[in-house]
Amino acid sequence: MATRGALRRIQLGNALSAFGSGFTVPFLFVYVTRVRDLSAGQAGLMFSVLAIAALCALPMVGPAIDRRGPRSVLALGATVAALGSLTLGLARTGMFVMLGAALLGAGIAAIQPALATMIVRLTTAPTRARAFALQFTFNNLGLGIGGLIGGLIVDESRPASFTLLFAIETAMFLVLGAVCGTVRLPAIPAVPAGTTPGAGFRHLLRNRAMVRLCVVSAVIFFTCYGQFESGLTAFATEVSRISPRMLGVALAANTAVIVLGQLTVLRITQRRRRSTVIAATGLVWLLAWIVTAVSGLVHDDSVAAASTIVVTFALLGVGESLLAPTLGPMVADLAPAHLLGQYNAAQSLVKQLAMAAGPAFAGVMVGAGLYAPYLGVLMACSILITVLALRMRHSLDPTQNGTVVAESTITRQPAGPQALTA
Repeated sequence: MATRGALRRIQLGNALSAFGSGFTVPFLFVYVTRVRDLSAGQAGLMFSVLAIAALCALPMVGPAIDRRGPRSVLALGATVAALGSLTLGLARTGMFVMLGAALLGAGIAAIQPALATMIVRLTTAPTRARAFALQFTFNNLGLGIGGLIGGLIVDESRPASFTLLFAIETAMFLVLGAVCGTVRLPAIPAVPAGTTPGAGFRHLLRNRAMVRLCVVSAVIFFTCYGQFESGLTAFATEVSRISPRMLGVALAANTAVIVLGQLTVLRITQRRRRSTVIAATGLVWLLAWIVTAVSGLVHDDSVAAASTIVVTFALLGVGESLLAPTLGPMVADLAPAHLLGQYNAAQSLVKQLAMAAGPAFAGVMVGAGLYAPYLGVLMACSILITVLALRMRHSLDPTQNGTVVAESTITRQPAGPQALTA
């Protein structure tokens, strides 16, 4: 019961943090270019700095989680992210915008794998998929509600309205750290004698199944998440010619599919091989990109074009819902207990790299007007997800593939004070 309450506090903190981020994420480019009068190039540099800071932090985050505990790392990450958000909100020059972006990127890089590790350590194998699915649902719900309220507050003619948005995000990061700081976790598994710094990374590279999961994850994050705010948005507005308002409807459809359908998807996937679920995601996204191509062909019919783009975003949401209860538990089952933080950090590192490469690729293709080849590559990537997932099943044992539920991948100790740690 205590573990269940702790998990609820983590989910609450995650939802509130996402709620805070929803206030700023949709408006960050507008804030930097129109309120702080930086160029589009400087705005692009800001996003690059955010990503680079995350990439630089992640190799240190994993070992810190395993040696110091995820709660301590999360508290530090939330504090750094809050400082970054506050710096962005008060920035008057490009230098402080870049500093805020760097702090925000590094802080979020610490938060994500720490949260994943806490969820794993507070769940058993039978309950883990549901916990990750709920985390993803609450994250999207928080982002959606935050973005909706933020849109009502923001006013380009009033810089103070943007400062308020960043102040709210800052407060929510601090709330995340405070709420999760009350969580007491089972004892950290002992590090085997003779373990040296860097051994976790070498162990991961020798784990063929984890390497394959990282490869397919890279394609996953590149194909969907790396396109949401870049190539797909550009195609929808420039080729399909839908209005920004309808683009907002499409994003709402994506969120609605995830929030309303996640538990149903969880029930459907619970007794399926995880590799099969990932393969199915590739097929769903292949259909999504085909529908996107159709929207470009019917751009003269505004209703048809808008409807097909909405369907595209909804189908991408279906794929996201399939992955939410799949990837996190798979990493947990592949990782030795004492290296769980490093395995989660490696997954986050792959995500950051792919989500940096995705917009860069989209920018080149869209900038050159190569929309048809752009969609062709994404269709090919969707097929590649399916192929890689089906091949990956041969390197997974039944527990890792989700067909046999282990009692737990984390050794639990009695719930006395000596069994609890930061």
